[in-house]
Amino acid sequence: MSSAAPRTTGQAPLWSVDEHLADILATVRPLEPIELQLLDAQGCVLVEDVTVPLSLPPFDNSSMDGYAVRVADVAGASEEFPAVLDVVGDVAAGQADLLHVGPGQAARIMTGAPLPPGAETVVPVEWTDGGLGEGPVDAMPARSLVPQAASGHVRVHRPAEARAHVRAKGSDVRAGDRALEAGTVLGPPQIALLAAIGRGTVRVRPRPRVVVMSTGSELVQPGEELGSGQIHDSNSFALTAAARDAGAIAYRVGAVADDAETLRSTIEDQLVRADLMVTTGGVSVGAYDVVKEALSHVGDEDEEGSGIEFRKLAMQPGKPQGFGSIGPDHTPLLALPGNPVSSYVSFELFVRPAIRALMGLEDVHRPTTRATLTADKALTSPEGRRQFLRGTYADGAVQPVGGAGSHLVAALAHADALIVVPEDVTSVEPGTEVEVVLLG
Repeated sequence: MSSAAPRTTGQAPLWSVDEHLADILATVRPLEPIELQLLDAQGCVLVEDVTVPLSLPPFDNSSMDGYAVRVADVAGASEEFPAVLDVVGDVAAGQADLLHVGPGQAARIMTGAPLPPGAETVVPVEWTDGGLGEGPVDAMPARSLVPQAASGHVRVHRPAEARAHVRAKGSDVRAGDRALEAGTVLGPPQIALLAAIGRGTVRVRPRPRVVVMSTGSELVQPGEELGSGQIHDSNSFALTAAARDAGAIAYRVGAVADDAETLRSTIEDQLVRADLMVTTGGVSVGAYDVVKEALSHVGDEDEEGSGIEFRKLAMQPGKPQGFGSIGPDHTPLLALPGNPVSSYVSFELFVRPAIRALMGLEDVHRPTTRATLTADKALTSPEGRRQFLRGTYADGAVQPVGGAGSHLVAALAHADALIVVPEDVTSVEPGTEVEVVLLG
């Protein structure tokens, strides 16, 4: 871990939010690049520029179903005096052997099909009689139903300018252009572009594998009946979903009972599939806070340099935090508080940036903005603590949702922002401009 310098309070050192985050980001390193198939690379970050090997489209092609013709042959065409052309055949998408369109001729052409030699423009089928000898048609008759429409004559009722309804070769990208640059996150449009230029694989940093586990003998799986003193485990579901939202491949482990040896054994079993481990609960000062008990001296038995340090942060909610590495590969582990709001806020502030750093992204933080506080009364905040309150943000204003309690899950579900109250501020009046972290 880095040599961040927390201030002391006469007892244990008190870390600031920024110091704790800086220590995490100084320790977490981007994952090593690998070559992946396109669909496996979705959500991953490119590690190299991708150059276009061939132009897109690779040939002039039609953007309409219609007729490929010469401009002079349809000049002055109208419904009263249509241009009558000989149809020499069909040009379909993917067709290799192309027809030649000479004077007075037309070729039926389908959307995406190459513009045949001799043709200068495309007349949409709606401007013609479709080769049926009647008035304008709405669509081209199917070849299987009306095979004679691929020969005979077609009447064109409107003129067309040169290269009308023609997609030019290279009009999308040209050979030698940079298609995507290093650092791009590969979403569906980027995957489509890579496929279109013929790339079957791509070099990326893989999505981090994150293992999430809750601790607490009181926790029961959702869907199961609660006994006396029990609650449903919501934290592991929230954090697993949040890790996936951040770009990770996340695995949720069922709640672990308050037993240090069981917890250590479970963590050791999970290391094989973890690039990052996240625990929630058991990091405070209670007699049953087993995460501290299980991991405080883990470095004594693991590889040199491993170990988890438990800290107090100058923040609310989320004062107790743990961070370090575990196992032979020095897998980073973040130990978060157990209260639902404390756990989720801690994830947003510390775990999400760590996941984004593992992905190799330059910007690992949620966007922030300034907003006007709308509230019925002033917000209070403890001196010396940076407070994060849930809120809803819209049109430059933010409104608190719920109270300051770290157990208020319902309020968290309706929030899309965090209102930040600095350490040196103890009261914020309505109408004051505040910093807001945007969550959605």
